[in-house]
Amino acid sequence: MKNANKISALILFAIIITISAVTLFGIKGESSGEFPAITWENFFDGDFGRELVSYTADNFAGRNELISANARLESSMGESIVNGVYIYENRLLSVDTTPKNTDKSAQAVNEFVKNYNGAVYFVAVPTSSGVYGNKLPPYLLKSTEKQQIDSLYTNLDASIRKIDAYNILKMLSDNYIYYRSDSKWTSYGAFCVYRTVIQKLGFMPVSYDKYTIEHITNNYKGNLYSKTQYMESKPDLLDIYEYSGGAEVTDCKGYDNNGMMYRKSLYDREMIESEDMYRLYLGGKLPLVKIRTNVANDKKLLVIGDDYAVCFVPFLIQHYSEIAFISPDCMEKKLNEFLNPDDYEQLLFLFGIDTLYSE
Repeated sequence: MKNANKISALILFAIIITISAVTLFGIKGESSGEFPAITWENFFDGDFGRELVSYTADNFAGRNELISANARLESSMGESIVNGVYIYENRLLSVDTTPKNTDKSAQAVNEFVKNYNGAVYFVAVPTSSGVYGNKLPPYLLKSTEKQQIDSLYTNLDASIRKIDAYNILKMLSDNYIYYRSDSKWTSYGAFCVYRTVIQKLGFMPVSYDKYTIEHITNNYKGNLYSKTQYMESKPDLLDIYEYSGGAEVTDCKGYDNNGMMYRKSLYDREMIESEDMYRLYLGGKLPLVKIRTNVANDKKLLVIGDDYAVCFVPFLIQHYSEIAFISPDCMEKKLNEFLNPDDYEQLLFLFGIDTLYSE
């Protein structure tokens, strides 16, 4: 009996060691991220331990299979929410009933524009849950994204031109303006809002029929799919809009926090083979990307935004000789250490409303 117990214990120990080894050193999936760096500082202040727990949870061996099985089981039992994602027919919608507001974001923007001499514009973009909120059960709608955007705009300084993206997208909700497996808008959704934004910025928009649309992949599985691994969710299209005969990019460079420069392009097709296909737009994330075109008007635009902005920026190249795109979530230094904002006569903030929340 004792021998049998010892054998069972050894088998269990071997299983634990195997799973741990695969988790830490095996081939990573969509949620992998980076293994936390070990330094004296983060080891002794506890940051390494916290990062390791988060990394292990995201990369646990068999994680995707377990989540997928759980999603199928709960769906078959009539449960529609898996890992904070509501499963509605062929669409996934993020749900989060935690109270949030955008006051801190509004204060930060107001403080920044006090020292900026150009014209400032702001676009807050709803998530797919904001536009398709009517698909969610009423008990999940404590406050709508429309109300949150309105509150943000009310708190922004009067000098900032607020541009309404919500009603444009809501009106076009029968179209393919949001991914089914992701909370973000599609390139077509971005184009629909571009038509209004660019007029506010003082230009005539390029008409839809001027573009040739290339479907780069029909197998994009976004952030909501990653949370649920719900196999019934149909993969999405990632598109590139090309304007033959229009303005062209003459130079595109990215800069990291150390000032190192990298050759970039509006579209990085190699990212389709990576774990994060969405990096097709502007390539891997960097705090600053500078784009120069052959538009001969000496107009310069500074864009500060998030992942909603990366597929929006390509539409702007027809109108400006230079565009600088800042990703605040990648920045480890102050903005003026990357560039002088006053070198740009117009400034466009473009963020998903979910990026602007604070608890």
